[in-house]
Amino acid sequence: MTAVSPDAGRIWAAARGPLVIGVIILFAAVVITLLRGSGEGGSLDPRSYRPEGSHAVAALLEHNGVRVELTDHASSVEGATLFVTQPNLIDPARLAELSKRAAATVLLAPASTKHRVEPETRQPGCPLAAKAGAAKMGGFVYEGEQRCYDSTLVRTGTVTKLGFGAIFTNRDLDEDGNAALALSLLGQHERLVWYLPSAADRSQQKSFTQLIPDGWKFGAWQLGVAAVVVALWRARRLGRVVPEPLPVVVRAAETVEGRARLYRGSHAAAHAASVLRQACRDRLTPLLGLPPGGDPTEEIARRTTRSAAAVRTLLYDDVPVDDRGLVALADELDALENEVRKG
Repeated sequence: MTAVSPDAGRIWAAARGPLVIGVIILFAAVVITLLRGSGEGGSLDPRSYRPEGSHAVAALLEHNGVRVELTDHASSVEGATLFVTQPNLIDPARLAELSKRAAATVLLAPASTKHRVEPETRQPGCPLAAKAGAAKMGGFVYEGEQRCYDSTLVRTGTVTKLGFGAIFTNRDLDEDGNAALALSLLGQHERLVWYLPSAADRSQQKSFTQLIPDGWKFGAWQLGVAAVVVALWRARRLGRVVPEPLPVVVRAAETVEGRARLYRGSHAAAHAASVLRQACRDRLTPLLGLPPGGDPTEEIARRTTRSAAAVRTLLYDDVPVDDRGLVALADELDALENEVRKG
């Protein structure tokens, strides 16, 4: 007969290819992550010299006496200008709390219910940005107390929203009045908190259950109810317990010998003595006309020549015994039972 179950060699041969591919993918992911982590930074990063980075504007701000503090989890913003590059990644309640504590807040491209416009050089059209002049603006359009650049830059109280961030990048900073506008927005106070949130921002972290869509939760509940119903249905089919005859007949003597060997192997002479005494009491109680669990000591003493104290010691004594003592106890219990039956 030929075995059809796969052996270890076959399993390894089948899994070797996918395993090697998985290891290669994992290694490549680790390398890419390390390279990215040690790079110059990403978009609007004040450490980055790339065209989409913001090192140039950060350097100009520091040259003009503004201390730039880069963070990925803003906490201390009192008395500072807070610049949030991706406000949509922050919990709205936390963003509102930070804005209240900061001396001034600049939000780049927060979500808007209004339409969008193409980025292009636009005139300020407001006293707020009159000194900066024309600048490359566009993106989202907002409502606010002060509106500039066709409402793509608005200010309400101490919070400024702008729909496009080209004026902060190394590539576009030197065009038109981009630099002047960027410095006027970010240099309002001597300290600037440059907040670069990410998709893994701690303020947005949620539990596993919060990340599961409601539809999936409802489906899981339905599957759970269905599983319970199926379990109950299958359990009813099992029916009541039905006794079945043993496949072989075991003699009582063999059962006793087997149990005795177990007691002897575990050195349980004391337990065996307790079992013998209990069995003797169970057999004598109905013979004496006593209720189950009753104390047969006095009745046995009346029917035999033994004293009540001797009978109680024999039936209830829990003094540890060894193997020889166990054999002697068994003989004494047999003799007592014979006396009761004859008496």
